[in-house]
Amino acid sequence: MPKRAFRYAVSELCGHGTLAAAHYLIASGLVECDAIEFMAKSGRLTAKKVTLSDDASPSAEHCSKFMVELDFPVIPVAKCNSAETLPIPDTLNGASVMNELQTISAFSDLIVEVSSCAEVDNVCPNIAELVQCPGRGVAVTGPAREGSSYDFVTRFFSPKYGINEDPVCASVHCSLAPYWGKKLGKENMIAFMASPRTGTLYLQWDEEAHRVRIRGEAVTVMVGTLLA
Repeated sequence: MPKRAFRYAVSELCGHGTLAAAHYLIASGLVECDAIEFMAKSGRLTAKKVTLSDDASPSAEHCSKFMVELDFPVIPVAKCNSAETLPIPDTLNGASVMNELQTISAFSDLIVEVSSCAEVDNVCPNIAELVQCPGRGVAVTGPAREGSSYDFVTRFFSPKYGINEDPVCASVHCSLAPYWGKKLGKENMIAFMASPRTGTLYLQWDEEAHRVRIRGEAVTVMVGTLLA
């Protein structure tokens, strides 16, 4: 069996699709390799299996559980053009906005930093207004609670694409990892998605290589067969 398997994608960059495809290919035994490579419009995306174990000699039970590590390009950010954005504090119903940035990418997300984790948790956006925002969606992010195992927390809203709130968004962390990495002076971080379903992402920001490695779990919930 080859060390690497190649699959091809056509989208710009999709965390959900890459994670789901890699998880199924690995969990189903369709591939037995070190990594799976996807070709997307943003370049080569790599997904690899990371086995969960508690010690140097994991049991068979531990080996059956794994994460998928996505290797994605950094997506840079820039200050928002105030003439092109909505009055975000009003749209987010009065949240204390510390910074507003926009990703430099095809889907052009808006990133809004608020003052605290509590504000991220409590933000109640005006969905009708968010639909009018340029780009794909709006990420509201803030520092984690003091003493928490997390470094920062985020919620992501994309009503323009029929997702009022994304449970977990990997692709936006291609911008959030370097942003928070610089603020916190860290390369390795743990991010929490504070959606009603919640989710945890383990991040490694490689500034020199301009890459972000994102580890997360996936679960197969449905399997189907298409008949020609």
